[in-house]
Amino acid sequence: MSTQAIIFTGVVVYLVMMLAVGVVAAKKADSAENFMLAGRRMPIWICTATLVATWFGGSTMMGSSGAAYEGGFLRIIADPFGGALALFVVGFFFARIFRRLRLVTFIEFFENRFGITAATIAAVASIASGIGWTAGMLVAFGTVFETLTGVPLVWGISGGALIIFLYTAVGGMWAVAVTDFVQIIIIAIGLVVLLVVVLVDAGGWGTIAPQLPEHTFRMIPLEHSPEIWLNYLRAWLIFGLADVTSQSLLQRSFAAKNEQVAQNSFYFAGFSYLTLGMIPVMLGIIGSVTLPGLVNPESILPTLALDHLHPVAIALFVGALLAAIMSTADSALLAAASIFSTNLLPLFKPQATDKLRLLATRIAIPVFGSVAIYIALKVQVIFNLILDANSVILVSVVVPFIAGVYWKSANRTGTLAAMAAGFLMWLVATLLAPDLAGDMLGLIVCLVTLVIVTPLTQKFDPPRPLLTAEGEEIELKDRLGTLPLFRKVR
Repeated sequence: MSTQAIIFTGVVVYLVMMLAVGVVAAKKADSAENFMLAGRRMPIWICTATLVATWFGGSTMMGSSGAAYEGGFLRIIADPFGGALALFVVGFFFARIFRRLRLVTFIEFFENRFGITAATIAAVASIASGIGWTAGMLVAFGTVFETLTGVPLVWGISGGALIIFLYTAVGGMWAVAVTDFVQIIIIAIGLVVLLVVVLVDAGGWGTIAPQLPEHTFRMIPLEHSPEIWLNYLRAWLIFGLADVTSQSLLQRSFAAKNEQVAQNSFYFAGFSYLTLGMIPVMLGIIGSVTLPGLVNPESILPTLALDHLHPVAIALFVGALLAAIMSTADSALLAAASIFSTNLLPLFKPQATDKLRLLATRIAIPVFGSVAIYIALKVQVIFNLILDANSVILVSVVVPFIAGVYWKSANRTGTLAAMAAGFLMWLVATLLAPDLAGDMLGLIVCLVTLVIVTPLTQKFDPPRPLLTAEGEEIELKDRLGTLPLFRKVR
């Protein structure tokens, strides 16, 4: 068989396997809550695996390796470093309290704390972010196919999207979680195999290291100006802070079987993600020496696979690439669809039945996915798509989210003013000064507005308490992630 035939065969087998898992998992998706949260009984091994796989997508495999190829560590601060930071932050500050709330989406928290208007704004922003993430993953999917098989990008994007839509819409969270567990194993094996083979073929690290630029592993900017440092800070926060409000992450907290599982799965996932995420980064750096001058640096991993692996091993590595891409895309779509059916559908259908919510979630998956296909075909740059998808969250959602959990005085008026001010600052800065980190300016304005407006509006707009899904006020003690890692808590 030719290399292309072997790759196609391997891909078909892999995709059929994912669809089969989705069909089996569908048996457990008998209600809207089970579909979206896997019955709130995910054990730590599944919860950890699905967190790592969800986070370890095309952004890390294709985007970060391409960024490292072009500029070393300074170009990959956002991911994997910022991405790992988000996992640790959620684990320590938010996992326990959100598991305790027993919500379906974090938008319900916004509604309970700040009212329906703030919740609707947060819902629309989160759905837009999820669609942007999915678009980035579809570009990665199409890039892999085009690089390895010559299949046009549009067909790779469309074909990959169809498979993701099918198994996610059929099986929900159980399908996503179980496929994530399989996918993260494939990812790890594929990356380790490629790294070892490439290093051996290149003559070892001792041959590569002397050929690298002097500042390849530098993590602090060489030049010092407000613009440079603002963009540097943005690199840390665009994932590290913005993604603490990610429904894809918090959905795992809601689905964990208890608070200890919710907390520790984020810690284990953070360490695993950072460790595994450094492999594509190092492959990108090695590729900058062995394969200089690539027209599309984001194709470095599949190009290395073609140059160094046996056709059968290439098929395995393609499976790893697709696993990383699909594990993020399915989670982003499920998160966006969950928010739509839980938080936006009631605006039009206040007494929606559980059956209608389940149907709406399943329909929303291909609808939002189709929008993602359109965006993917228009932009076609993985890393930029992922970063830009988080901007609207950073400027309007993050500050009220944190304040809602940790500042008792936070109220509806202060939150709405902060969300509007942050968004407008970002929009103006983006239009008038595109080289500036407009979302960082929006974040600062959002914070300042909240701090100023909130104390001035306490008398006529008193803050609301944190409520569980059942409407009961929640205890705020013991909410930090300080439970033991290995000893079971009764």
